[in-house]
Amino acid sequence: MSGGGDGTALAGFLDFEPPTEDFREAVLQGLAERQKRIPAKFFYDDRGSRLFDRICEQPEYYPTRAELEILENERERLRALLPAEASVIEFGAGAAQKIRLLVEALVTPRCYVPIDISRQFLLHSAEGFARDHPELPTAAVCADFTLAVDLDPVVPEGPRVGFFPGSTIGNLTPDEAVGFLKSAARTLGEGGFLVVGVDLRKDPARLEAAYDDAAGVTAAFNLNLLRRINRELGGGFELDGFAHKALYDRDEGRIEMHLESLREQRVRIAGETFAFARGETIHTENSYKYELDGFQALAKRGGFRPALALTDAESLFSVHVLAVA
Repeated sequence: MSGGGDGTALAGFLDFEPPTEDFREAVLQGLAERQKRIPAKFFYDDRGSRLFDRICEQPEYYPTRAELEILENERERLRALLPAEASVIEFGAGAAQKIRLLVEALVTPRCYVPIDISRQFLLHSAEGFARDHPELPTAAVCADFTLAVDLDPVVPEGPRVGFFPGSTIGNLTPDEAVGFLKSAARTLGEGGFLVVGVDLRKDPARLEAAYDDAAGVTAAFNLNLLRRINRELGGGFELDGFAHKALYDRDEGRIEMHLESLREQRVRIAGETFAFARGETIHTENSYKYELDGFQALAKRGGFRPALALTDAESLFSVHVLAVA
């Protein structure tokens, strides 16, 4: 731990940033599969994180507005249920407006600790929050939040409230989501709670529009993954040779994002060559959508007890409060 890391505004900083080798291994293994794929967690370098913030501002992208509506309108119910003097642990360095609303709903929170894989974006986000909320000690943890993290060096004793907004849990397969929930339960400990945003099933046309906005921001976000491979792994992707593609799989109940090869081509990465046929895709993201009772059943498998489920006025999105079982 270092007191303040790269910024004096922070009360503490833990750096468990995964090495580039992890990114290299995931890319080489994923592109060698029959259905080429790259894990969605690697979207979030600094540029990717900023592009995602822009996605949340697009008119087609309803989840952010719906989640903010819930957090704004239901703060009294959240305050009544969640423990006082809790440390707030955010899984991901998210939008400042969401964490502000949650913190305001709590009774005398003790500290705020975001965990994120993107070191630069994490520090920028955490330091900005610390400057805006000098009354609340803020520490940052650079780590893969899908794994259990030892927060004892930066989090005082007492109850912990986890926050996982934005339906990011939908990027995980149901089995992966259960694994994350089990890790989160260990991180939060006995008496802990998790407030998690979960997107709901709805008209496929509305879902597909949310992941393929007219301004092309989601397309730029998807293609930025190839840009990152070029920069960090010496890749040879030509970005104009690939196109963003989003589709809804009714059977799986998920949006899929792909990068489609527009021509036959070969790409060299870290000493290895990968061939792409015209129309072949790299599967870059899933975004699972749930029914309320379906997600609560998943939460039980992950070591939590469902305590409260909230929706916006149009029932587009949900926020669940889960207690560590």
